[in-house]
Amino acid sequence: MSNHDQNAHRPVKRNEMSRRQFLSYTLGGATAFMAAGVALPMVRFAVDPILKKKSGSTLIKVVEESKVTNEPQEFKFKIHQIDGWYVSDPEQTAWIRKDEQGKYYALSPVCKHLGCTIAWNTEQNNEYVCPCHGAHYTIEGKALSVAPKPLDEYELEVKEGWIYLGPIKENTRV
Repeated sequence: MSNHDQNAHRPVKRNEMSRRQFLSYTLGGATAFMAAGVALPMVRFAVDPILKKKSGSTLIKVVEESKVTNEPQEFKFKIHQIDGWYVSDPEQTAWIRKDEQGKYYALSPVCKHLGCTIAWNTEQNNEYVCPCHGAHYTIEGKALSVAPKPLDEYELEVKEGWIYLGPIKENTRV
């Protein structure tokens, strides 16, 4: 007999799925579908803030242009802040002055050494002084002693006779 005849009498083997395999695939697929249904909202919750467009810088009306002098003055203003579900209006402070060229600028009162609040001319030396550790700054915010960096400054815009302040940025004057 030839080999050809032996293969002719064998039953054809089909690649069928057993009941056990069918149940495994069905339950595995259903479990994956339910897990995705639970995980996707959590992923969206985590990623959604990143995808939101940032609004342009919001400027806050602080003081009339006519009230600012060549001597630094402390002005207080409130900002509207939303932190999760907590909404507040904390009070901020800025030291605003007009320089010799007539340009306005505003400095942050936060000392760059350890974050205390600075004051102007408390030692009668025409400098900003930190009461905590004795850091000294020039009238433009340049660090003279102790502090490693100059005072930060606010974004500032003058419109219709008013000075508007925006977010804090690095000092560009020194």
